[in-house]
Amino acid sequence: IVASSRLRVSHLGRFLGNMAHSRAMKLALVSGVLVALGLMTSMASPSAFAISNPSHGVIWGASPGMSDRRQPNSGNSTSMRSVVASMVVVAGFVMAGIAWRPSARIERCIVKATRTEQPEDAEAVAMRTMSTMASAVLLAGSLPDNVEAYPIFAQQNYKDPREATGKLACANCHLASKQIDVRLPHEVLPDTIFKTYIDIPCKYEKRKQPLASGEKGALNVGAIAVMPEGWKLAPKDRLPKPIKKEMKGLAWAPYSKEHPEIVVAGPVPGSKYSRMTLPVLVPDPSKDPNNPFGKYSFFYGGNRGRGQVYPEGNNSNNNQYFAKGDGTVTAIDGLKVTIQKADGSSSVVECGAGADIVVEVGEVVTNGEPITTNPNVGGFGQEEKELVLQDMNRLYAYCAIGTSIFFSQLAFVLKKKQFEKVQLAEGF
Repeated sequence: IVASSRLRVSHLGRFLGNMAHSRAMKLALVSGVLVALGLMTSMASPSAFAISNPSHGVIWGASPGMSDRRQPNSGNSTSMRSVVASMVVVAGFVMAGIAWRPSARIERCIVKATRTEQPEDAEAVAMRTMSTMASAVLLAGSLPDNVEAYPIFAQQNYKDPREATGKLACANCHLASKQIDVRLPHEVLPDTIFKTYIDIPCKYEKRKQPLASGEKGALNVGAIAVMPEGWKLAPKDRLPKPIKKEMKGLAWAPYSKEHPEIVVAGPVPGSKYSRMTLPVLVPDPSKDPNNPFGKYSFFYGGNRGRGQVYPEGNNSNNNQYFAKGDGTVTAIDGLKVTIQKADGSSSVVECGAGADIVVEVGEVVTNGEPITTNPNVGGFGQEEKELVLQDMNRLYAYCAIGTSIFFSQLAFVLKKKQFEKVQLAEGF
């Protein structure tokens, strides 16, 4: 019986050893894949494991439908890729360490030939680690490649988006001019919420713009509202349901921590948000002495489509290109148009991605003549509105004065009629 028991224990030990060896091989293979994936991700991201450029900050929350891609390095997505790459590499080495542990643990169990409580199974640890890393990778993949787009450009480069002349910073990159329509109440009461409608009209179903890749895409819209100090975006917990329904999920955000009275929105799909609803909380003069009753000015801006100039000064591909001198078109190599001048020199015009060249080889052009179509179908517009913060005591006083004047005039008229009757009775 003792010999039979020893034989069974020996077979059981070999079986557990084989299982541990195969499990260790699987974990080692998975760890190698994770390490390779992490290293490839870090190499693909130029700023992985490094501090990102502060000039390209994180946008407050990338809105859906963003089609404006940008060539410079991204901020938020690059940082996320770096974090994910670090997590993948660490997870790979952790799993590699786990792969060496099961064999030693099983050997101890075989030598002692006693049943003891073991730590958490290595396969369960590996599965949980894989699920965590898969969630992180999905999170990073769901972020846009480049989240930098208007109005983040203005937030990064202008402390105050409104210049002394009244011009908004958005007009520095969006050179075309398009009208917007802003509607808001004429008078509001303290500590109330009113809504402002910002209409950005355009034929969004028909108009298309060139993206950074050269493909045609739908137009996005964005808006900015510059309010007086003390006026701010209405909190979500005080928004009535009708206003929430009108907003259609549109997210407004403060321009900066120093200017909560300036709010921005976008870029969002123009086909859905051609009319933007902005809820504003009115300050209470009894609590905020810096906002007395009276008239206030508001400044609004609305844009549709991509801009023509980046903050660095380089042009986007949403531009029309012109000849740089008088001469003859001698070659068209993709997006490069070569023009030979009369003195024998040549000038090359490099067009942006997606440009439609309208000249042909052998055609004579003059200086400043367009050689491509104008792809820009959007533009920026701004309006100034005034609003009165009204005091109810003033309304009560106005009603009292108006009522007293009405009864006074009525009394005068009745007295005149009575006087006329007396005169008629006396024969005058």
